[in-house]
Amino acid sequence: MNQALNHHRTTLATLAGLAMFSRGLEPEFSSAVQEQLAGLKAPATDQGSDVRDLRSRDWFSIDNDDSRDLDQLSLSESLPKGGLRVWVAVADVDALVKKGTPIDQHAQFNTTSVYTSARIFPMLPEQLSTGLTSLNPDEDRLAIVTEMVFTDDGLLIESAIYRAAVRNKAQLAYDAVSAWIEGDRELPQPARQVHGLDMQLRAQDGLAQKLRVLRRAEGSLEFESFQPRAQFDGERITDIRQQPQNRARQLIEEFMIATNGCTARYLSAHGGMALSRVVRSPERWQRIVDVAHGYGVKLPGQPDGKALEAFLARQHREDPLRFPDLSLVIVKLMGSGEYVVERSGDAPIGHFGLAVQDYMHSTAPNRRFPDLITQRLVKASLAGGRSPYSQVELVDLAAHCTEQEDAAQKVERQMRKSEAALLLHSRIGQRFDGLVTGVSDRGVWVRIFEPPVEGRLNGDLPALKVGKSVRVRLISTSVERGFIDFALEH
Repeated sequence: MNQALNHHRTTLATLAGLAMFSRGLEPEFSSAVQEQLAGLKAPATDQGSDVRDLRSRDWFSIDNDDSRDLDQLSLSESLPKGGLRVWVAVADVDALVKKGTPIDQHAQFNTTSVYTSARIFPMLPEQLSTGLTSLNPDEDRLAIVTEMVFTDDGLLIESAIYRAAVRNKAQLAYDAVSAWIEGDRELPQPARQVHGLDMQLRAQDGLAQKLRVLRRAEGSLEFESFQPRAQFDGERITDIRQQPQNRARQLIEEFMIATNGCTARYLSAHGGMALSRVVRSPERWQRIVDVAHGYGVKLPGQPDGKALEAFLARQHREDPLRFPDLSLVIVKLMGSGEYVVERSGDAPIGHFGLAVQDYMHSTAPNRRFPDLITQRLVKASLAGGRSPYSQVELVDLAAHCTEQEDAAQKVERQMRKSEAALLLHSRIGQRFDGLVTGVSDRGVWVRIFEPPVEGRLNGDLPALKVGKSVRVRLISTSVERGFIDFALEH
């Protein structure tokens, strides 16, 4: 393996494939998929009367700098009497990927794209996900459009869902858009080429910030996740950087939450079944109460999103350095999200973390199978047809999607550890400043700042508490296992 370390990206890609296989995910597409793919030569088209022609409108996308699987576009216009009308277009993947075909079967098995620094394992073949079903610039595409009207205060007062033909006029990236919003950079070139797009972005950013305030008032939880991304120069890994939360990411997040809510309410209103995305009220609430008590904060005895959000907001203000680690502790105690089948008329379980009652995944059908399921349910309802899935199918799929999502997240976490071990491989013996992030029977964990990676403390250790600042020395790494070992400097 030491010789292979000279080919960093290849090494990590190989490890990622093995990690996929070990977690019960398919890293490669079958010959049946390739055979079906060979017959797909062009994007789907549909001239039906139910498909509105919105291709002339100034749609745009915002995503990561390197994203090529574009799932959604947005568009907005200010209303004469105040408020904002917003359209969100989601790629009509079902128009090309039909239920039960080999491509659909592969997507149903993995249920999600898996993203690692050296290799992406797309849920759909890239010929589709970054080509024929991606909302690429200057290409006509079919989409499912959610049209929403918001008041000046950010209240949603009406919505509609329908099929449409759209055309992306500008592909934008989170960091560049956010820098412009905050006054640190010029408007990105693709946006400058579309008249009035700057006003759209200002209006959408303003609405998104109002939506965030409204959700936080209801108890929506603001976390700061620890998601470092590896940087490469050709084949060699050169750095690991934390992915920042910013205004453009918040804009898209709020619009997707709003769209997902409208989709859930639409299916409920039309008497069908839905594959909801839920985060239940925390069963381990007392553990969360105990964590808050350690910070001198008393939480109520019963789950209370507003009180928990107030605690998190205070800690974010008072100790931003340690906030990502507190976020991780609370997220683990809350429990992960899951997919469940909900029928029209049922009391919704809701999403505790987002402080919303009606929620499902519908905005990323190139990347997540639950979104493709939802798209098929919506299209069947719009056409007045029967559900393409039975209740038994949906219940089985809900459990399978939850299980495979967990497996995919484990692959991504495992590869972030291997990336960090590979970056630090040549720095054994160096000293770093860090924070203690975990103390348990299994060991003591520390996160260093530069680069932002986590490892285990070894040797005879004094009593240490989470959050304590420490000076450590790197003593060993294992790229294959994703291990990083430190010793405490006294």
